[in-house]
Amino acid sequence: MSQKEIWYETLHSNFGQYFAVESVLYHDKTEHQNLIIFENAELGRIMALDGVVQTTERDEFIYHEMMAHVPLFAHGQAKKVLIIGGGDGGMLREVCRHNYLDNITMVEIDADVVEFCRQYLPNHSAGAYDDLRFNLVIDDGVNFVKTTSEKFDVIISDCTDPAGLGESLFTSEFYAGCARCLSDGGIFVAQNGVCFLQQDEAINSHKKLTHYFADSSFYQAAIPTYYGGIMTFVWATQNIALRQVPLTILQQRFEDAGITCRYYTPAVHAGSFALPQYLLNALSGNP
Repeated sequence: MSQKEIWYETLHSNFGQYFAVESVLYHDKTEHQNLIIFENAELGRIMALDGVVQTTERDEFIYHEMMAHVPLFAHGQAKKVLIIGGGDGGMLREVCRHNYLDNITMVEIDADVVEFCRQYLPNHSAGAYDDLRFNLVIDDGVNFVKTTSEKFDVIISDCTDPAGLGESLFTSEFYAGCARCLSDGGIFVAQNGVCFLQQDEAINSHKKLTHYFADSSFYQAAIPTYYGGIMTFVWATQNIALRQVPLTILQQRFEDAGITCRYYTPAVHAGSFALPQYLLNALSGNP
């Protein structure tokens, strides 16, 4: 038996993780970044951008369910949703499961990511690109939120880490743009890294967000692919009550929606806002 190729991911100079490659499905440089999609026996198909894993078939549902359903069930009356990034289609799939939504816009800077993920990761989008409520915009996310005349009830920033293309989606300029195009009582959520290893990201995001939102915090989920502990998601809104919607109301909204999830539950939703003390200390300036 021949030795399998090994693909390495190194986010820090002293450690990282590796994946045995069964086969490479696609590997090339798009207009904006290096894209690889390959097969792994444990995790299925894996997509990485510029050497950093973005999603795997096996555990993507945790990330996408928590990013989509937490703000949508907390809001309860959303009609228009904006997804920034999300070219693999997983976020769109989960958002489209909310049948009461009228309009879903996705702004992705790299058209090639959408094209190749539709081809090689079809289970992520699961036909969501054909939803009649969906509108794809190929544009820079910062530019879109600065210039659009539309208002959105929920904005989901499904971004890469703050390096390269993703860096602009962690800036005050982007957060100000999101606050500008959120409707009254709207909710903004965003991927914000694994806080044990990327604590500065959480601190910096929180400092910036407090200038534009009455309530800014984080919620969490454990996603195996994103090694190093819990992943934190930004939570920002002008309505401070939305972070503490009663469990009974969340349960009723979940049942009314008729959605079956593999990770999200109303109880997980409520508990996800309980943050570890080391993160609370860091956010308060007392590490």
